[in-house]
Amino acid sequence: MKVLVTGGAGFLGSHLCWYLLNRGDSVICVDDLSTGNEVNIKNFMKNKNFSFIKHNVIEPIKIKGKLDQIYHLASRASPPNYQSEPVHTMLTNAIGTNNLIKLALEKKAVLLFASTSEVYGHPEQHPQKESYWGNVNPIGVRSCYDESKRFGEALCMAYMRKHKAKVKIARIFNTYGPKMQGNDGRVVTNLINQALNNKDMTIYGDGKQTRSFCYVDDMIEGIYKMMNFNFIGPVNLGNPDEFSVLGLANIIKRLTNSKSKFVFKPLPEDDPIRRRPDISLAKREFGWEPKVGLEEGLNKTIQYFKEY
Repeated sequence: MKVLVTGGAGFLGSHLCWYLLNRGDSVICVDDLSTGNEVNIKNFMKNKNFSFIKHNVIEPIKIKGKLDQIYHLASRASPPNYQSEPVHTMLTNAIGTNNLIKLALEKKAVLLFASTSEVYGHPEQHPQKESYWGNVNPIGVRSCYDESKRFGEALCMAYMRKHKAKVKIARIFNTYGPKMQGNDGRVVTNLINQALNNKDMTIYGDGKQTRSFCYVDDMIEGIYKMMNFNFIGPVNLGNPDEFSVLGLANIIKRLTNSKSKFVFKPLPEDDPIRRRPDISLAKREFGWEPKVGLEEGLNKTIQYFKEY
C-alpha cells in the first residue's frame, strides 16, 4: 500500500513508519519538525519505499499518484508543548484534520485520526468507555488540545455522514518507549531523566493520581489493526493496568538504581486524577490488547535514554 503518516518524525509516527516499511508498504512521512525530529527517521532515508516531506498540515498538501491510507498523528501531545503553542495545536487538529480528510476524499483513501484519552477530560466515569462523553473544561489551559481533538473527532464524523469519507477514530492513552523526546515534559520522560542523573524526581500533587501506560510497540500494533479492520470507532487504545504516579516513580527509581529523592509540587491545572481505558471494544472488534508489562517496557525505555 501507499501510506501517508503525518507527524511521522515524532515519537509514535516514527515507530509507525518503521512498522509499515517492515510490512513492505510505501510510506510518505509528513512533519513540520516543530516537535518531531529527523533523527527519528534518519535510518529510513535510504529506503526506496520511504520519502519525507517537511510540511505543516495547517496548509493544504498535494500528493502525486494514488494513496491508500492516511494516519493523521500530527499534533503536539505533551502538556508543556501544546500549552506553549495553543493556537498552533488547535489549528493542527482542526484545519489540519480538515485538509487531510479532503485529501482522503480526493484519493479515495482511508483516514485514521489519532485522537486521545484527553477527550474524556477529568473523567467522572472510571474506567473510561467510548460511550462516555467526557468532562472537559472548554476554556482551561489544556483545552487547546482536549477540545481540538474532540472537534477533530466530530469533523471526521461530519465528513463521513455528509460525504461518505472513510474515517476511523483511535483514542490513544498514555504511551511511552524509545524515541520519546527527553524534554517533552511527560511524566515517564521526566522521571527517567531525573533518575538517571540522580536529580530530584518531581511528583506533582500527592502522586496518588493514576495513569495507564502502554508500551509503544503494543500501541503501534493496535493502531495498525484498527486501520486495517472494518471498524470506524471511536475505540480506546491503551494499557488497562493502572498505576499511581508515585508508584511509577518508585519503579523507575528501582530500575535505574537511582539515588534521587522525591520532590512534591502543586498539581497542574485540570490535571486528571484517574485515567484508565476500558479496552473491551478493541478486544472484541479486532482482537487487540497490550502484551508488554510496565517493567519490561520501562527497562527498554531506560536503556534508550542511557544510550541517547
